[in-house]
Amino acid sequence: MTGAALAIVAVAPLAAGVAYASRDEPEAPVAEVATGTAEVVRGTLSRRLQIGGMLGYAGSYAVGHRGAPGVLTAVPGPGERVGRGGILYRVADVPVRLLLGAVPAYRDFRYGMSDGPDVRQLEQNLVAMGFDPDRRITVDRHFGAATAAAIRRWERSWGRPAYRRTGRLTQAQVVFLPTPLRVTGSPVRPGATAGPDATVLTGTSTTPAVVAQLETADRGAVRAGDRVEVSLPGGGPVPGRVTSVGDVAAAPSEGPATVAVTVAVRLPRGYGLDQAPVTVDIVTDSRPGVLLVPVAALLARPGGGYQVRLAGGVPVPVEPGAFDDGSGQVEIVRGLTAGQTVEVPAS
Repeated sequence: MTGAALAIVAVAPLAAGVAYASRDEPEAPVAEVATGTAEVVRGTLSRRLQIGGMLGYAGSYAVGHRGAPGVLTAVPGPGERVGRGGILYRVADVPVRLLLGAVPAYRDFRYGMSDGPDVRQLEQNLVAMGFDPDRRITVDRHFGAATAAAIRRWERSWGRPAYRRTGRLTQAQVVFLPTPLRVTGSPVRPGATAGPDATVLTGTSTTPAVVAQLETADRGAVRAGDRVEVSLPGGGPVPGRVTSVGDVAAAPSEGPATVAVTVAVRLPRGYGLDQAPVTVDIVTDSRPGVLLVPVAALLARPGGGYQVRLAGGVPVPVEPGAFDDGSGQVEIVRGLTAGQTVEVPAS
């Protein structure tokens, strides 16, 4: 399995630092190797895949201007974050604010409008922002008097005087996105004209994520929901979770075809790297209750096969099973019992 962190049995003698010669040749002197000991334990052996990926942020979004043409007067810079209720940009110094939801704004909001999912979305935001302190809004598809009152409270928070508070929102005043926005760029520079439907901002979500490439041959071993470990440059390993496994294979100019695997990850506080290469360690199979010894305890047995030396130097033939390079352990199928002590090269 390419890319898998599975040991190959034939390399175990090299890992143990043992050399052997043909029976027809004089036996060469063997250098003394300092040894320590390790206990034979019963535990869980895991099979793992290690794949490379790139740290970034989940999702990709483009914010289009839905109002009348005007001069773009303010946009946030790359890396800035805009949350619910925050200002995305200004055209002719008129702010356009972010609300959270999957349904785009497709009409103005006002008392007497027909019911719809966009109204429910708006009411959810007004409640979440604290503009229904008396809990008079019933979050549904209907724009009622309580909805208009909540909008007026939101307008008051902008600094609008009472006589300018309308209890209405135009389609051009708000943008719905599924998530808070982490800005990556602005195709329109401040001072230029933002026309109808012009893309004013591009961005991602604020959720850190890793996109890694998994060989198609290994696709069946990885599923959404799998727990993984992500090794960060300049930081220790952190836990992650597979959120999606791609269905479309990409064929690079060199190497096997791959699919994209997206992993949600929680970064340490203050960790600021972006677009950084990482390693994703995925446990694809676990076998509990097996006998385990360090891989370094395996020695080549004259005539073929493997053996270990018990503490004191007594050689014992063993049959190894699966290897776990993540922990440096090997399963012992036959030859040992839990609690015995074997020799290993001293560290």
